[in-house]
Amino acid sequence: DAFTSSLGEGLFTLAASKSNSPLPPAFAYWHDFSALYLTELCRNPDSAQGETLDAVELPQLSELNEYFLSAPPMRGGEYLSPGTLLDIWLELDRWVRQDIASFKKGLNAWLEKKAPIWHQVGRVCFHLAENKRDPDLPFAFLATYAPKLSSKGKIQYQPLGKALNEYAGERNKKALVKLLSPIQRAAENVDFVKDLVDTGDIFHPLAWSPPEAYQLLKNATHLEEAGLLIRLPDWWKKRPRAKVSVTIGEKKKGLFDVDSMLDFKVGLALGDETLTKKEWQAIMDSTDGLAYIKGQWIEVDQEKLQQALDHWQEVQANAEEEGLSFIEGMRLLAGAPADLSAQETTDTEHNDWAFINAGDWLSDTLSGMRDPSGLATLKESKNFHGTLRPYQQTGRDWLHFLTSLGLGACLADDMGLGKTVQVVSLLLTLKEKSKATKKPSLLVLPASLLANWKAEIAKFAPSLRCQFIHSSEISKSELVNIGRHPEIALKNTDVVLTTYGMLLRQKWILDLDWQLVILDEAQAIKNPGSRQTKAVKQLKAQSRIALTGTPIENRLSDLWSLFDFLSPGLLGSVAKFKQFVKALEKREHEQYAPLKKLITPYILRRLKTDKSIISDLPDKTEVKAYCGLAKNQAALYASSVKELEKSLEDLDGIQRRGLVLAFLMRFKQICNHPSQFLGDGQYKLADSGKLARLKEICEEIASRQEKVLVFTQFRSMTDPLATILAEIFGRKGLVLHGGTPVKKRRGFVEE
Repeated sequence: DAFTSSLGEGLFTLAASKSNSPLPPAFAYWHDFSALYLTELCRNPDSAQGETLDAVELPQLSELNEYFLSAPPMRGGEYLSPGTLLDIWLELDRWVRQDIASFKKGLNAWLEKKAPIWHQVGRVCFHLAENKRDPDLPFAFLATYAPKLSSKGKIQYQPLGKALNEYAGERNKKALVKLLSPIQRAAENVDFVKDLVDTGDIFHPLAWSPPEAYQLLKNATHLEEAGLLIRLPDWWKKRPRAKVSVTIGEKKKGLFDVDSMLDFKVGLALGDETLTKKEWQAIMDSTDGLAYIKGQWIEVDQEKLQQALDHWQEVQANAEEEGLSFIEGMRLLAGAPADLSAQETTDTEHNDWAFINAGDWLSDTLSGMRDPSGLATLKESKNFHGTLRPYQQTGRDWLHFLTSLGLGACLADDMGLGKTVQVVSLLLTLKEKSKATKKPSLLVLPASLLANWKAEIAKFAPSLRCQFIHSSEISKSELVNIGRHPEIALKNTDVVLTTYGMLLRQKWILDLDWQLVILDEAQAIKNPGSRQTKAVKQLKAQSRIALTGTPIENRLSDLWSLFDFLSPGLLGSVAKFKQFVKALEKREHEQYAPLKKLITPYILRRLKTDKSIISDLPDKTEVKAYCGLAKNQAALYASSVKELEKSLEDLDGIQRRGLVLAFLMRFKQICNHPSQFLGDGQYKLADSGKLARLKEICEEIASRQEKVLVFTQFRSMTDPLATILAEIFGRKGLVLHGGTPVKKRRGFVEE
């Protein structure tokens, strides 16, 4: 109900509500995101009627990026980005401000009423600052409170000792208790706060040694949970630590492919600087807590540092003995264990005290995979009849780059951005760049798209030599002949086009070695248990490409099946992947970040809504979707043709013309659906090739949460269409025809 009212109210309600059972991952993600905002909001002082609420601090770009990477698979996930998260943050902030203003009782009262679990009593703040003038006591501590906003709308901090005077007397006793209660809560769980309270030092400024300061730093989270505000030195937020550095893929080892082995090196570093053994030893010899190294304070935990070093040295020893594959290296760089071990996935302490980075060679390779705009533009073939848009050139170059490395690639551009033409250009480029290679490429399609691909190839690359393996394009005897000696029959062929169904009937296709195997409408293999999917995964090729307009990575089962084709082994077996995902869900931070980092380099997605992709209004693109007749349709159509032929024998003149026009109308109705002509009201999906193809197109549109406008010449088709489309989109649509009352039409158009 809250989300129906507004996005801001929905997010606030989600974070402010208590749930007795675990939330689904997508709900938990948005709950945590809204909680981040409310955490910042609660750090504001109270605002009385007429006062302006202080600005809520915006998250840093790095924080937004990390939160974006940790998003679980969800419907609409392809639209998520750091910029989108910032827009949603601002929308939540806008709603909160408006609601507090209409409440007219201030922030604290509003929180107490609307979000009691977020209501923080008092605004006491612990400040920690450096005191560089005293080397023995280099830190200063002061507890303050913020009784109200200053006249300029800023928080006005005062030493906490002044509160004893300001709230003196029985009259203000409740206010003082309210102010100090967060300190009391903190003292119950944090020893150093209890000592400050017991001695009364909490009300005085103090000079602290590094170990004393570290007590505050490491307990900052617990203090904030108690309701205290914490102000710390800027460097603490970055958590400077001496860490174990792991470098993978410094140099290329011979010819590269997906089975290549990568070099692996373990070192020691502080930020971007490599540490010598002497500097490392100095850190290990210091006490736990804070150490002043190379002109800065760093956090030190000898036990965890040594554990991290021991762990990665063990990994290095295994890599030197058995080798580290490209797939294992990609897993490590994504923050996942090399073997997708569930135990290591949940154990993030190694990552807290170590970091993994790609070496020079692997870094350049990954840069091209992740940011194809930096790849060199391939020269367009003179035999390509057309002009690719810049983003299409980038897509073609990216596909060429990955396939040349023997890696799989998923081109997941929005419907209408030209995936087909990018692949056609790639095939033409491969033909002309690898003339010595006699292997053809294989295109596997839904049967309804054969005619579309045939038309696109004829239009843009007529020099490509094509062979269709489907009964609609080739005779049965020709199919038999090709199947007997396929290597000879396809010797001069550039690309073979077939359907998913034919893979089950023409087993020889599975036995050949192809240059590329390209799947169109790759969501066809989302069910890993189907015979069709199993057949596709038996295909042999140097590289594999999947084309889909459906955001397949938003469902975990679909994602695994797709990558089991694109890059077998990257996500492990089904059982291993399920264990890996369960382990990710148990992580406290960046739950799905390792999975997202692992798959992102292999997926290229561009959205029509991205102005950097299409900034101008493109020319209207008209694509004809050819649909075969279903069996019942074909039979009814054929009998109608015979009936017309017989009737025409006895007619001439105007009667003959009238009969032809009447039968043309009948043919249109039969092509829509036999039930339209028969009037039986059945409208079964399987009885109409046209309706089946419309369903495929609209399923892709619905998966992207986009809109569709469907025209029909016949008013009688509007109700059946509306019923079928409502099932696909999960909601009723709007039906507008000549019988719609004029007053309702305007409302329909506006809606």
